[in-house]
Amino acid sequence: MPLVGSTVARRQLGRHLRRLRHGAGKTEADVEEANIASRVKLWRIETGKVAVKVGDVRGLCWLYGTDAKTTDTLSMLALGTREHDWWEDYGEKWFSMRHGLEEIADELRTYNTELVHDLLQTPDYTRAICLTTHPDVTDEHARGQVKLQVERQQVFLTRIPRPRLAAVLGAGALTRPVGGPAVMADQLARLRALNRRDHIDIRVLPWDAGPHPAMRLGAFTILDFHHDDDPAVVHAETHTGARYLEKPDELAEYRRIFDLIYRKTMPIESYRA
Repeated sequence: MPLVGSTVARRQLGRHLRRLRHGAGKTEADVEEANIASRVKLWRIETGKVAVKVGDVRGLCWLYGTDAKTTDTLSMLALGTREHDWWEDYGEKWFSMRHGLEEIADELRTYNTELVHDLLQTPDYTRAICLTTHPDVTDEHARGQVKLQVERQQVFLTRIPRPRLAAVLGAGALTRPVGGPAVMADQLARLRALNRRDHIDIRVLPWDAGPHPAMRLGAFTILDFHHDDDPAVVHAETHTGARYLEKPDELAEYRRIFDLIYRKTMPIESYRA
């Protein structure tokens, strides 16, 4: 019987439930003795082999002593295990699926016309974006967001083996003065420094490249994985959520678009604002 629903949702839900079980010090036998799932069923859930019922997620979270917010979030993710493609709502979440996927992806290809990608931002750039998007937040909240961003970057940039990252930035991402001239000068210097790493390729789509195929799409990231159980996925973000696309024809189209715009780019070292 063929699998249905989002593979990325199944795999991510399984990983989170496994981490919660280990954190709670529970074994497969504990789950079976609680009459929540057999060992075989638990293995299938944690490895993303099956669609998962909300009741099973809530039962496991109860056994692990998980808080209500996390339980509700994972229950919503369980619904995605039965649907093709998956929409992640940013309203109430304790994790972003994208961050979990970045931790295991072997290659990322990303395009953004207005914003430097999160994995490439300086702390001051991140802080400026945070305060612009949410001008009423406290300094403590902004510092917390910067700290999380730095930690996320460290996880990605220090992984072994090194994941590959190809980033195409629109000229607007480098000419718009986020945080002021000094912040932008530091940001450009960081981009050039990162680009000297063998596994990172940062390119700029200049204004004189003219019209290009991604003009209607907005920002997107293609994530590829070496593990056969983790199919490639496209992450397309909006202000309130993100969509994860897994269908072969959708992936092929985004790969085609990325390849076309990449041909119009120049290395970050050659770019002059």
